[in-house]
Amino acid sequence: MPDASDGFAPCALIPIYNHGSTIARTVQALRAHGLPVLIVDDGSDAATREVLDALARDEAGVQLLRLPHNQGKGRALSAGLLAAHKAGYSHALQIDADGQHDTDDVPRFLNEARAHPRALVCGCPIYDDSVPRGRLYGRYVTHVCVWLETLSLAIRDSMCGYRLYPLDATCAEIARAPLPARMDFDTEAAVRLVWRGVAVRNLPTRVIYPENGLSHFRMLQDNLRISAMHTRLLLGMLPRAPRLLWRRFRGENACVA
Repeated sequence: MPDASDGFAPCALIPIYNHGSTIARTVQALRAHGLPVLIVDDGSDAATREVLDALARDEAGVQLLRLPHNQGKGRALSAGLLAAHKAGYSHALQIDADGQHDTDDVPRFLNEARAHPRALVCGCPIYDDSVPRGRLYGRYVTHVCVWLETLSLAIRDSMCGYRLYPLDATCAEIARAPLPARMDFDTEAAVRLVWRGVAVRNLPTRVIYPENGLSHFRMLQDNLRISAMHTRLLLGMLPRAPRLLWRRFRGENACVA
């Protein structure tokens, strides 16, 4: 059972699909910070399943949740968030399996969440030269859409998959309406939590694109899916606009570094 003596009981949550060569380093780095780790296997291949089985068997504090077939990053994250909440954790630190995120920043995420336990702590990427230019420039379109969808600058980067969720509010939102199944999950989750009244803490963090890294982003399908998501969220913002503007007037959900 999680140690929640002070009401703060975080775990790490890693969705994985065929990143068998990098997952062990990520898990070991998280365990070095004392975090329990929940891995959600989204229908990986046999080689990755073997690595995950060994980690769950041999590494203390590692739990494996296996989906029966590949369902998408968002579906894996929703399953993991619900499982973590059911297990008694108060927060879940979402991090990628491929080594893209800087695990040295784990204590900073945890300290921010401990100080602001009801907030969503969003990673705000600091990129090096490894970032693909097309992906970098494309993010700015989503940034502008998100600022319109929330009528605020609260979320500096809605696409970063390195973030720490308050599980009570997040799982309540999933219960209200399921979150997207694939790459549109991160942005919609952040926007809907702001709609729900959850404050956002933005935390600068180094993000790299590993050489020969495995990406599951499908340019056509996922961009179409993201476009549909923004249309849906912009329409969803309209009836919420008076409340969002009132919060902005009162200084709630302000952009915080």
